Amino acid sequence: MGKSRFSIGLSYFLAAALAIAGLSATVARAAETVTTTVTAVGKKNSQPPSVKKEDVELYQGRERMQVANWRRGETLFLAVLIDDSLDQTIASQWNDVRAFFMAQAPTTYIGVFYGRNGTAMVGQDFTKDHELATKALRIPYGGYGAFTSPYLSLRDLVKRMPGDGERRSILLISSGIDYFRGNFGPTSPDLDPTIESAQKGNINIWTLYAPDAGHGGRGFFRVSNAQSQLSQLSEETGAESYYLGFGTPVSFQSYLDEITTHLNNQYLLTFEGSGGKKGKFERVRVTSELQGVEFMTPSLVFLPKSE
Repeated sequence: MGKSRFSIGLSYFLAAALAIAGLSATVARAAETVTTTVTAVGKKNSQPPSVKKEDVELYQGRERMQVANWRRGETLFLAVLIDDSLDQTIASQWNDVRAFFMAQAPTTYIGVFYGRNGTAMVGQDFTKDHELATKALRIPYGGYGAFTSPYLSLRDLVKRMPGDGERRSILLISSGIDYFRGNFGPTSPDLDPTIESAQKGNINIWTLYAPDAGHGGRGFFRVSNAQSQLSQLSEETGAESYYLGFGTPVSFQSYLDEITTHLNNQYLLTFEGSGGKKGKFERVRVTSELQGVEFMTPSLVFLPKSE
């Protein structure tokens, strides 16, 4: 009888242990790791101090989250997407863009693409040979180019970006005008889906405004809306937008130098989060008590669905 009771007790103990183990496994599966790119910015865009994991505080809403990992993003996949409808005089800026390519770290893969017919046409696939990438710069088609949506071309490129898990950025040179949709409303209906796809892929989108070759792109209302959309696109993906009035800047150099500084001060932050059954977007905030530094992050981070 005693032996039987011992066996029954052991069975209950094993069942309880298995249940606890199963519960722990469920909890472990529910906590997925999420990685987002954080750009450290110094005062007046100066060189920021080096930031360590213990210097960083992460918040999701009002809740402080634990930083699972914080590391320098050594590898970068940088795509340059040039709107093929731009005024052909933009080619006078290509020397600045070439210098920008050559200033990138040896661990940066650069690809050159042209936005046309809602797709990203390959000029040069991703390569560490930065000089080779410069050879893909050409005069845009201008008035002979297809006047479609730069946001559709962006979404096409986002889907094809390599380097998942590493830093990924796109530099868009465009007027921001959506000819496919008419762009008569305050925003293009393709803007928000483009932002969401970039946020899901942890891709920063930097934008440089330049006028296109069409007379329809010279109106105050249309250009103002387009520049506002470019700013929203960059801000919500953790990057910045650059423009000076409605014309082409005399030089892209100062803008590209600033982007280079930002790219050289990026970190990959990893934390645990659950997106539930379908996945969801959450607002996160990164702060530090370090003097002389602040952070650029996407407005929303996508938490994948729990397995």
